[in-house]
This record gives sequence, C-alpha cells and structure tokens, in this order.
Amino acid sequence: MKRLTDRLGGRLAYGADYNPEQWPESYWPQDVQLMREAGVNLVSVGIFSWALLEPKEGLYEFGWLDRIIDLLHANGIAVDLANASATPPPWFSRRYPDSMLVDVNGIRRSYGGRQSFCPSSAEYRAASSALTALIADRYADHPAVAMWHVHNEYGCHNWSCYCDASAEAFRRWLQARYSDLDALNEAWGTSFWSQHYYDWAEILPPRTPSYHTFANPTQQLDFARFSSDELLDCFRAEAAVIRGRAAQPVTTNFMQFFKPLDYWTWSQEQDLISNDHYRLAEGLGAGGATHDLAMSADLIRSLSDGAPWLLMEHSTSAVNWQPRNPAKPPGQMIRDSLTHLARGADGDLFFQWRASKAGAEKFHSAMLPHAGTDTARWREVCALGAHLGALADVVGSRVATRIAIAFDWNAWWGVELDSHPSIDVGMMGQVRRWHRVLWEQGIVCDFVHPGRDLAGYDVVLVPSLYLCTDEAAANISAVAARGGSVVIGYFSGIVDQDDHIRLGGYPGAFAELLGIRSEEFSPLLQGEQVRVTSKSDDAAMTGDSVGTIWTELVNIEDAEVVAVFDDGPFPGGPVVTRRALPGTGTAWYVGTELDTAAMTGLLTNVCSAAGIEAAPRPAGQRPDLDVIVRQSDSATYTFAINHGAQDVPLDLTGTDLLTGRPWSGGSSVAAGGVAVIARPLPA
Repeated sequence: MKRLTDRLGGRLAYGADYNPEQWPESYWPQDVQLMREAGVNLVSVGIFSWALLEPKEGLYEFGWLDRIIDLLHANGIAVDLANASATPPPWFSRRYPDSMLVDVNGIRRSYGGRQSFCPSSAEYRAASSALTALIADRYADHPAVAMWHVHNEYGCHNWSCYCDASAEAFRRWLQARYSDLDALNEAWGTSFWSQHYYDWAEILPPRTPSYHTFANPTQQLDFARFSSDELLDCFRAEAAVIRGRAAQPVTTNFMQFFKPLDYWTWSQEQDLISNDHYRLAEGLGAGGATHDLAMSADLIRSLSDGAPWLLMEHSTSAVNWQPRNPAKPPGQMIRDSLTHLARGADGDLFFQWRASKAGAEKFHSAMLPHAGTDTARWREVCALGAHLGALADVVGSRVATRIAIAFDWNAWWGVELDSHPSIDVGMMGQVRRWHRVLWEQGIVCDFVHPGRDLAGYDVVLVPSLYLCTDEAAANISAVAARGGSVVIGYFSGIVDQDDHIRLGGYPGAFAELLGIRSEEFSPLLQGEQVRVTSKSDDAAMTGDSVGTIWTELVNIEDAEVVAVFDDGPFPGGPVVTRRALPGTGTAWYVGTELDTAAMTGLLTNVCSAAGIEAAPRPAGQRPDLDVIVRQSDSATYTFAINHGAQDVPLDLTGTDLLTGRPWSGGSSVAAGGVAVIARPLPA
C-alpha cells in the first residue's frame, strides 16, 4: 500500500470504478473536471471492457483506452488499471462453449451476465493471459498507471464448476495433494458406502448424487479447497504476466467474509490487500450493518498483516441487488467511509464514478448520481473528498491490538457440510456474535489463521473451529502455555484436516488444553433453550443466563466449573469451564450458545484480566460512539464516529484534523458526525 500512497503524493486514495466506455467521449472532460472538484485522485479503469478491447478474436482496439488514460493523467488522476479478464465477451463464449460454467446438476450455464467462464477452461486461460500481456506491454510505463487490478471479485458468480475440464483439473489437484490413491482413499474414508477408488479417472467432482443422499464429506471439502485454489491459479497466471512486464503493485479485490475463497492463502499473493464492502439493509438485526462494516474492516486489516489496505469498492448510497435498497441517510456515507479508514484502510473507493443509465446496475448509487451535481449526494461526495485530503497525516499509521479471533476457511467449509448434529451450528453466526461483543465494548480485535504466528496476542478467541489441524491446536494451546488466555466455543476441535473425528472424547484437539472430556452432544431443537447458572466465585459469570442451540455431556478432568446447566438434557452438567495453567495462562470452554449478557460478561472479564482495555469513550455510549486509535511513529489518531442521534462528549486533547480546531476535554462529537483527533507522541 505504501507504494500506492507514495505515488499519490502521500495522500489517502479517493475515487471509484470509472467506466468511460459506458458514455459518449464528449462526457469525459466533464468527468475529470468533476473528479478534481470532488478530490478524486485514483480511479479503476477497464474492469469489464474485454468486449471493447477485443471485438473479434485476435483483433484489439486500444485507442479509446489510450485517450482516457492520457486524459486522466493530464488532470492529475492516477489509474488502477484492470486487465479486463473478469468476463469474456459473447463472441468468445459462443466460439468456445465448453469454456462456460457447468453447475452441480450438470447444466451448462449461458453467457449474458458476468463471470460466465469455467476457471479450468484452457481456452479462457489462454485468451485472458494474451489480453493481459497486451495491456501490460502497452501501459506498463504509462505515468498514470499506479497499480494493477487483476480480474474483479474472483468467484463472485463462478466459485466452482463441475464440468469435465474441472473434473480433470480436480484429479490433478488431488494427485498433487495425496500422491497415491491409497492416501486419498484413507483421507476420504472410502471404505464407507463402497466408495473405494482404484483409478484416478474414477474420481469426479461432488456432483449431485442419487436422490436424497449425501456426497462424501471429505470429497466435498477437498473440492472446496480445489475450487479456491483453481481460481487462485487463474490470478497467479495473470499476475505473473503483469509482474513480468510492470513494476506497479498488483491486487485483486476481496469480498470480506466470502465463503468460497480462502483469503488467508490468497492474501499471500497480493502486493496490497483490497476489499469490497457493501452495507446490508436487512438481515443482521439492530445495528448489525454498522457492526458488519467494522468486522469486515478488521478481517481485511488482518489479511494485510496489520499493514494499511485499500477499500476498493463501497457505495455512496443504495445498491441494486438486495430485495429492498434504501438510500443512505445524510452523513452515513462519510461515517461508513471513515470507519474503514479508522480500522486500517489508506483509501476509500466506490462503485462507481457515474451512475449507469443502462444495465443491471443502473439503480446502483455512484459518486456522480443520475440527478447530477445539484444534489445532496454530490455535496457529500465532495465533503468526503475534503475530509480525506485533511487526513494525509494518517497515511501509513496502524491499528494495534492484543486480542484476536481464530478464523479458518477450511473450518468454515467443514462445519457447514451436511449430515451434522445440528443445522443451526455454522461458522459466521458464532464469529459474528463474539466479535460484536467486543465491538460493543469498544475493543478492537484482529482475525488470525489458527496455524500462524500468535505471539503478539494475549487473548485468542475460538468461537468456531470444527476442523482443526494438529499444528493449529498446538499453536492455540501455546498461547495459554505462555500465560495468555484462550476461549474455545462449542463444536470446535472435533475433526482433523480430513474431516475425520478425533476419537477419545470431544472437543478432540482441545480436550487436553481445556481439561475436559465430552461424551455426547445433544443439540437443542428450534426454539428450545436451557437455563444456565454461574458457579464461579469471581466476576467471570454472574447470575443466571440462557443457552440455545447446543448442549453436551461434559466430564471434568482438570478444570474448574464456572457455570452449569439448570435443565435440559444434562441438568447439573458443566457448560462453562476454566482451566488455570502454570503461570497466568487460562483456557476456557463455552458449551452452549450463551445469551448476550452472559457472553459479554465472560469476554470482558477475560479481556480485563489480560489488561486489554477499550479505546477511550464515555460510559454508556456503545455502540453509538465507535472509537478506534491508529498510531504512527510520531502520533496517535483517534477516530470518533458517532452513529447516534445525540452529541457525545469525548475527554481527549489534541487537534481535530477534519476541522483543524483544538480538541479539549469539553469537546463533543456531533450527532451523526465524525472527529479525528491527532495527538503527538512524546519525543
């Protein structure tokens, strides 16, 4: 990200997807003039332009792209140049019908939307690489090009394909993973249901099996791994073409918690991490959309190893793809944008610059709305540009935290396979609840891959880690062994990397760490709940609470019982336990879906014991006031974002970078407003 911000003169990136091909060329001068007025300094160009760049096979037309890139450069606007591989043109799909996607039921999908191709198609790969090479050769040395944008939202519409080419690629992937069929048969447990394979050619993707039955779970798991890797292989190939010709950083835009792609693996291939995030209007409960924004930003910062990252897309107002698409009220666009910055972004870009007059996204908002510049939305776009211009000092600063949530895409894929104890047990529900508890208390946390370095964290939370490797289990256990705290949620540590049960009692990988052994699960039926009573003498959990979704029969081997079930399948049985390790280490287990009050009490107690405190805020102002601190070598920058309807005092001293005015203990963050308070660090 530093290479990009250096290219932008040390400023935060501000701009949008720009699709000049949708408009007459006579519009272009007005576009760049208005971009300058709004403070735009970076636009993404060419993302969906393959059909115009290559109107016939082998015939390329770059004149219009030359002219717009030159015009942008002449006006001081940098370009994030796409290689246009996201969607082949209709002529390509018609000429190469086998390149189109086949679904799990064996039906070949048609072109006419976007991302209609099979990731394993040799024809698609050859054509996309050829186009990429021509674009990179032509523009690598153009002074406008600040970075490269490979494809767009990989896998958004074609995360897996079940065609014969994909089947062959899947077999190659399996041969690389297992080397021989004996190892594959062992990993897949093929002695069950007479599934033993004697020839690699017998293996298929997990297409729809016979009526009302289940596919092999490890086959499904491996196909999810393969599908993520196959798309990543497409990215690697196109990125390699660019990197062999150009020096600018290369990225592709992530989609935060996107289940089909293992972004821990993908992040290792990016020169900078970028993300698309869109506020949901429904489905997350009260305040859920604002929390979702914060959680997304925390994930992307973590995928960037704490380094600044780029918000590649979000919306100025309504989107077009939800069932109901309300406009953002005044101030929300600025609050949303600065929340991403507060949590580590060094740039805010939108989809898109000018609202389309045709096509599937014509009702999607943009920086320049259909109604033009005499609008409240345009004035807010210009105000945000001024804010970002005032925040140049924030560039390169980071968010520091000592608490992390373990998150693994393999565990996500595994826990949501079929034929499990309860359909109510997934990944994101638990992760979202635990993160929200921290967010409502003003505690910023990272996400971590459970098998990677955890040395910087005093508290590691494991809300849901059904699938856990031996290495990850040892890595998490080491946190408690060195004096940290670990909190494990139910149905974690149950299987190994092959989705095989860890025998000897649950929770398998974590039983020794936790000092417990569970004999049997008894998930609750829909609408059922159990009463939970605290047995602890301290403030870890006080009073009675309620559990839902899950119960299990837990035996204590070397742990303290913190809370028990009052009723349900296992009355009197342990539900929350704590094991003290030598020194100050602790390992907690939570054997049900605790209500919010109980979960808040537990996690805040764990954080307090570890000396982890919330950012400064007035009592009782969460979650209306979101306070996050970024720090550089010379200063701290406290972002105070007020989502509420009342002014909120904030007892800090410094300078509000957005207004240039001093901030004192009597200053308040206006209702719906934002302040960014800079304070120099002691020399």
